[in-house]
Amino acid sequence: CKAANYTNAGTIEFLFEKGQFFFMEMNTRIQVEHPVTEMVTGLDLIEEQLRVAAGEPLRWRQKDIRHTGHAMEFRINAEDPDQEFAPRPGLVRIFVCPEEPGVRTDSFIYSGYRVSPYYDSMIAKLIVHAENRTACIEKAKMAPKDFILEGVPSTIPFHQAMLENIAFVNSDFDINFVDKLYS
Repeated sequence: CKAANYTNAGTIEFLFEKGQFFFMEMNTRIQVEHPVTEMVTGLDLIEEQLRVAAGEPLRWRQKDIRHTGHAMEFRINAEDPDQEFAPRPGLVRIFVCPEEPGVRTDSFIYSGYRVSPYYDSMIAKLIVHAENRTACIEKAKMAPKDFILEGVPSTIPFHQAMLENIAFVNSDFDINFVDKLYS
């Protein structure tokens, strides 16, 4: 970033294997997962991105950033997990987000919104934060129960099944996890 004189938000992606990091790519934008970072750092990345774009300096340095707890993000898509996650556009009859400490919902939809077949099927992100991974999973198990989405199928049942899966709870999963969960 320094060599390219890059001065805005970006995400550098790596693979980690056997104690080594391997660079994959840099995305010169805020990632869809940025709320996870915001929850564990308490920083508003969008505000900072706007400030930097306006020519202002960052208000903090990397060494000043403190991480607390564990956060997970669940993408709520208008898809049917039982039909190989096929998109399911339609009319959202009821939409109510959970409201409790450590739970955040980012969305643009509302009761009466029509999910289009022409765009990405993601309609919300549910982000959960707690003091550690175990507590985060327990809190996350409750949040989808308070998430009311009627009118279109969604990935909420998938997330509920995943959170109850012992392999997921024990961090014993790989790239075939979803196939195993739905086989």
